[in-house]
Amino acid sequence: MTDRTGRTSEAPRSSGPPTATVRRIRLPQKLRNMELWLLIVACIINAAAILLVQLGAMGRIDTQLVLLGAGLSALVFGLHIAMRFVARDADPFLLPIATVLNGLGIAMIYRIDIADGESGWESASVRQIVWSAIAIVAAIATILLIRNHRVLFRYTYLSGLIAIVLLLLPLVPGIGREVSGARVWIGIGDIATFQPGEIAKIALAVFFAGYLVRNRDSLSMVGRTFLGMRFPRARDLGPLLVVWALSMAVIVFQRDLGTALLYFGLFLVMLYVATSRLSWVVLGVSLFVGGALIASQTLDYVGNRFANWLDPFSPERFDQEFGGSYQLVQGLFGLANGGLIGTGWGQGRPDITPVPQSDYIIASLGEELGLAGIFAILALYVLFVARGFRIGFAGQDDFGKLLGVGLAFVIALQVFIVVGGVTRVIPLTGLTTPFLAAGGSSLVANWVIVALLLRLSDTVRNHPRLVIDG
Repeated sequence: MTDRTGRTSEAPRSSGPPTATVRRIRLPQKLRNMELWLLIVACIINAAAILLVQLGAMGRIDTQLVLLGAGLSALVFGLHIAMRFVARDADPFLLPIATVLNGLGIAMIYRIDIADGESGWESASVRQIVWSAIAIVAAIATILLIRNHRVLFRYTYLSGLIAIVLLLLPLVPGIGREVSGARVWIGIGDIATFQPGEIAKIALAVFFAGYLVRNRDSLSMVGRTFLGMRFPRARDLGPLLVVWALSMAVIVFQRDLGTALLYFGLFLVMLYVATSRLSWVVLGVSLFVGGALIASQTLDYVGNRFANWLDPFSPERFDQEFGGSYQLVQGLFGLANGGLIGTGWGQGRPDITPVPQSDYIIASLGEELGLAGIFAILALYVLFVARGFRIGFAGQDDFGKLLGVGLAFVIALQVFIVVGGVTRVIPLTGLTTPFLAAGGSSLVANWVIVALLLRLSDTVRNHPRLVIDG
């Protein structure tokens, strides 16, 4: 057997014929050391990005943001140290990937601040650093407080209730705020400070995982076969219809197509993983596409998004004062201006595109880093999601499997919706790019997702597989 110090000893052998040697594979110290070196590389990349932005845009180095970035790096290493004590077997790649993505986002937001003439504590880049610090502290708290992910299974329905309350908060008079036509924010006075729907996606993932584990048999074993697929009974369609109705309500009342797609896609994928029935996907996609088409014909803001997607270069759409395609076209021109290797940090004009630090940060990065830089960023997302899926499918319990897959898929779907909208693969929806875009609530939610995936991976590795030699 292999203990935590790495020593290996043979298991006691019986007097019978089998002479197998059983050992445990556990390398916590190696995993954490690997993570440490990757974190150092990530922090060097982030520091280099900020320095290149300053040299490219101003021709000089300003130490203020460099020092703030150093403080943020110290918090990241604090999370690493905490994991050495309470999550020694956690995945070594998730934290460095999240760190470098967060850092590149701060560098790009800082670049846009310089172009807009903003500086000091009121600038978007400083606010992003402050929110990143809050998010990392939230991740540390999650790692320290949740020692085993299975405890979340007890709070399945409470998580569902919390998600509903968070979704309803922006609709409460006096609290809810409307920003860019979407009513998804809450705040004090005239200031929108937080988007509760970002936290709701985590609560929904916990609720969906717990609910599907409890009701998987009735959702997967009964039904009639049609066209080679087993379709569920009408009485079993309730959960799908409820989540679909919730998603349509988000479109109608909160005017947020992207969030509705995110919630419904999350449930659909977790339902498929739980039941292995393709018919659920067929039914779900048909319901959402049908609902979106009806919304595009009856709701002006949804119809404008579809019209901008289908014909963005028409003069009527481009010159439209509200709801036109100006932002989409400017983002496409910015990506085209970047070419293969980009204009370089601080050398482009990302500020020409409206809201470049949030909705269109991918276009801003594409202009200054080029197609090669965007591919590198997307490769980081692919690796992050792949590690999340691996953690989920390696789980020893069904709840952990569904939760891991759900949390990883939230990141994957959000990236697809954002990048697909910016590149005109799908209609633009307005979601934030995980870790990159400006937005405090998004940062907090995504860093908590990182912490939960790290906790899941530590739990998985604490149930080592038995390897038989001989």
